Amino acid sequence: MRTNTALVRRRVRDPNLVVQMVKIGRRSKTDVAILYIKGIANPALISEVQSRLDAIDMDRVMGAAYIEFMIEDNWLSPFPQLQSTERPDEIAAAVMSGRVAILVDGAPAGIIAPATMNSLMLSPEDYYQRWVVASSIRLIRFLASFLSLIFPSIYIAMTSFHQEMIPTTLLFSIGTARLTVPFPSIIEALMMEIVIELFREAAIRLPSLISQAITVVGGLVIGQASIQAGIVSPILLVVIAVTAIGSFAVPSYDLALSLRLLRFPLMLAAATFGLYGLVMGIMAILVHLVNLESFGTSYLAPWVPVTVSDFKDTIWKAPLPAMHQRPDYLNPIDVDRLTDRRPEKDRAGQNDENA
Repeated sequence: MRTNTALVRRRVRDPNLVVQMVKIGRRSKTDVAILYIKGIANPALISEVQSRLDAIDMDRVMGAAYIEFMIEDNWLSPFPQLQSTERPDEIAAAVMSGRVAILVDGAPAGIIAPATMNSLMLSPEDYYQRWVVASSIRLIRFLASFLSLIFPSIYIAMTSFHQEMIPTTLLFSIGTARLTVPFPSIIEALMMEIVIELFREAAIRLPSLISQAITVVGGLVIGQASIQAGIVSPILLVVIAVTAIGSFAVPSYDLALSLRLLRFPLMLAAATFGLYGLVMGIMAILVHLVNLESFGTSYLAPWVPVTVSDFKDTIWKAPLPAMHQRPDYLNPIDVDRLTDRRPEKDRAGQNDENA
């Protein structure tokens, strides 16, 4: 605990940084630290975090995940409602933005509240890159995450129901590749997805040196053998590979797990109703996300509700001199985090445009 709090204090040398210690667990008496900056964080957010921690009544707390599961808004949702990180610079940036961080003694990771879909998709490395590079990387990341969610479902829907939407040359290629495949698209895709998940679980359980070799060699051998045996088509193998790589582009591991889980019901919906089922599944997910909150903050902020001033740090990262305000959806006390040092004539022109 002292090491982790010192790592944060080393980066935030503000005397207003508050580290409030509480003990949770009737038997374990685990030390839990609440970190925030007085004068920046919204007092209502701080009070809400404190009240939820005080309401925890359990005999032991063995890690930060125990705290996360007990204080989240909707425990039935597959999406993570708090942000987990092992990086002290990310914790420091969060408290400087007006969020509240929670550290648990004996746990290498801390949790940040509130969490949004946008914050889970952003990486700390984005802020160490130029804005053009960071914006391009973010765009690729968002596209990869969306592709990892719906790419197998699109393949199933197009090959099973909507062949007229596929270009003729590609349709002939897909038909030729599937001549020897005895299974429908949904069974074929489910088998390959399960194989990919087995590889991932095996890689986690095995030592790192062995897991890398087994994952690469096993994937190549099983993929090639499946194609030669006529169990799966080469095009589906490409689809599954792109889907797996796209899921690795998600910075938050918890969010990536949620997208991997939701991929299966979308595949079943696409196999049942085609593109209509896929669209209905996506709409159901969006309805759930719109109604989801994290400590009173909309999970889709700043997109829902629309906060134009916060669009500077979403899919597009604005230049650092333009990001002179903290996120508005956090309702911070001190809004300004950067002094506008543009020349007087530029600021005068901006004021004229605003007028």
